[in-house]
Amino acid sequence: MNPPTDFNFAEHLFALNRGRAQKLAYIDDRGTLDYGRLEDRARRLASALLAAGLQREDRVLLLQLDSSDWPVNFLGALYAGLVPVAVNTLLTADDYAYMLAHSGSKAALVSGALLPVLQDAMGRAPHALAQLLVTQPTAALPPDGLDLEAQIAAHAPMAAPAPTRAQDHAFWLYSSGSTGRPKGTVHTHGNPWWTAELYGKPVLGLTEDDVCFSAAKLYFAYGLGNGLTFPLSVGATVVLMAERPTPDATFRRWTGEAQAAHGTPVKPTVFFGAPTGFAGMLASASKPAREAVALRMCSSAGEALPGEIAERFKAHYGCEIIDGIGSTEMLHIFISNRPGDIRYGTTGRPVEGYRIELRGEDGRPVPDGEVGDLYIQGPSSALMYWGNPEKSAATFRDGWTQSGDKYSRDADGYYTYAGRSDDMLKVSGIYVSPFEVEATLMRHPAVLEAAVIGKQDSDGLTKTKAFVVLKSGSAATEEELKAFVKQHLAAYKYPRFIEFVDELPKTATGKIQRFRLREQEQQA
Repeated sequence: MNPPTDFNFAEHLFALNRGRAQKLAYIDDRGTLDYGRLEDRARRLASALLAAGLQREDRVLLLQLDSSDWPVNFLGALYAGLVPVAVNTLLTADDYAYMLAHSGSKAALVSGALLPVLQDAMGRAPHALAQLLVTQPTAALPPDGLDLEAQIAAHAPMAAPAPTRAQDHAFWLYSSGSTGRPKGTVHTHGNPWWTAELYGKPVLGLTEDDVCFSAAKLYFAYGLGNGLTFPLSVGATVVLMAERPTPDATFRRWTGEAQAAHGTPVKPTVFFGAPTGFAGMLASASKPAREAVALRMCSSAGEALPGEIAERFKAHYGCEIIDGIGSTEMLHIFISNRPGDIRYGTTGRPVEGYRIELRGEDGRPVPDGEVGDLYIQGPSSALMYWGNPEKSAATFRDGWTQSGDKYSRDADGYYTYAGRSDDMLKVSGIYVSPFEVEATLMRHPAVLEAAVIGKQDSDGLTKTKAFVVLKSGSAATEEELKAFVKQHLAAYKYPRFIEFVDELPKTATGKIQRFRLREQEQQA
């Protein structure tokens, strides 16, 4: 099973859905878009981009809020043989100035609400664009700006897709770590096809009857699969929203309230979230009743899902959450629990088509029960980090991708998260997983979230320190939480220090940024 050698991913999706042209592909904050109009608009955009003088594999910056324009622009660029560079909408002008220069983008597709920050970025690092297309303008366009709707209307659909191959550059996603500049991760036309065939269809079991809704935005690898690759590969419908996925905003989509504004009160059947989001929704007083939603399954990624959250969610909604791990480099999930085969507290087993190894500091595989560095081998791996041979060589090694995560595997082949490689602690000469301590703290009825780092005691020895967010209206003392952890974990693992905080620093995908807590501790 392989994609054809001559392969354009956008054309692949369009061809799959030409028999369902009238079916809803997207419902966003403004209205609906069926499969026929999705293809028509994307092919018209492809013509507009090429008419502006762009050539094969030129990069196109895609800085857009989640709406039906996002897939139109992404797929239109792919159809034309261009390379969309999808970027996070929450960054600063300095970040975008770097990404424009680093990617060498020849055009930009930007939401009107984000145009000012992009203009600021272009002013900081002068960058000539062949075309600047603005979607949903909120003010008068600059002299070099063009309205997306006008350009789509002015061009006929591109007659045939660019003659790309499965291994040709298709799109970039920026991957950022705890330090250094973000890395431009280069994916091929074939990579999303593999994620749909290996995970979206067999693991999620998506069909054209499903309605998908993802808290993770389309510019993330996780969100791209959830909101575009997987549903469009089976002809499903997708609900998109531009606003932040707060509990209340999410609930309005779950119940169909937001969709009803467009006369289509369909309810999501599959929801894609992250542990932080699930915890916040469970703690919300406004969470809807089970009978008010239509969820048949939920997916969690971004950080390991504590079993206690999954169990409470299933008790309330009767719906399983399948936890998995993916990465920008691998494009989507490669280890996962499965419907009907879930071990809460673990990340599950390898997705068929991927090989997993846990390696020790000597580079050799570690035995079951021991913690090792996670390496993945699979067909959806990125080609490289653009313009960064050193990082590329360190991450992509002899057909394997180093994830930067620590895991252990049990005798039955289930993998359990132990933390990021740079988050691991050594206490009393023994490695301690921050996640294990955090997950235990979150089993306490008063705790909403927790993050654990290392802190030196008065003797200069590393001990665990927990930052704890309590649920609204709940109370707990340091001693109470310390005693609770001691009841469930080995004595050396309990947090010697506990600090109660209002919130934890996180990435836009909900991952806890423990490095920021470490920096804060060093400055104290």
